[in-house]
Amino acid sequence: MIRKIKIDYNFPEFFSASYDTDQTCIQHQKTELTDIHKKYGGFPDSYDVYNTNINQVWWNSEQIDYNILEQQIGMEIVTVSTIRQRPGNVIPVHRDTFFQINKKFPDDKRTKVRANIHIEDWKIGHLIQYNDNENWATYTHWKQGEGLLWDSTVEHIGANIGLNDKYTLQLSGFLNE
Repeated sequence: MIRKIKIDYNFPEFFSASYDTDQTCIQHQKTELTDIHKKYGGFPDSYDVYNTNINQVWWNSEQIDYNILEQQIGMEIVTVSTIRQRPGNVIPVHRDTFFQINKKFPDDKRTKVRANIHIEDWKIGHLIQYNDNENWATYTHWKQGEGLLWDSTVEHIGANIGLNDKYTLQLSGFLNE
């Protein structure tokens, strides 16, 4: 399940955070998502901690108004983070496994979703590719507040092959059905 979304929010507050902690997702991808990579010929050795780097900041409900966001998107929010992706970095093809939600709600069978929202207008070289029913699409030219909502079945890639940092807001939780 995937759909385009748009929210109205006070985005400048997200830029005041300190994005100085480096992280990479490749260890998780190499061990937990091997079924995806096998389809495409395996996980390339050329991905390393230097070209899969992100800077992630976590926000709680005292810092961010979860209620406003929940009403606009139609989901119950469990976690909120922002990610800075520096030029030259990629998050290789993956699907979201909702580790934090599953840890907190191990027996909850509701549909888990993630909203990936852009907190500034599109810049050249910023892109997301996603697999929608075996049809790969490339998402670019977004406006601030626009994004995509998907569940754990949607394979996707996030890349910054441009010249400026790419910032996104990640809202994870349960779809209101």
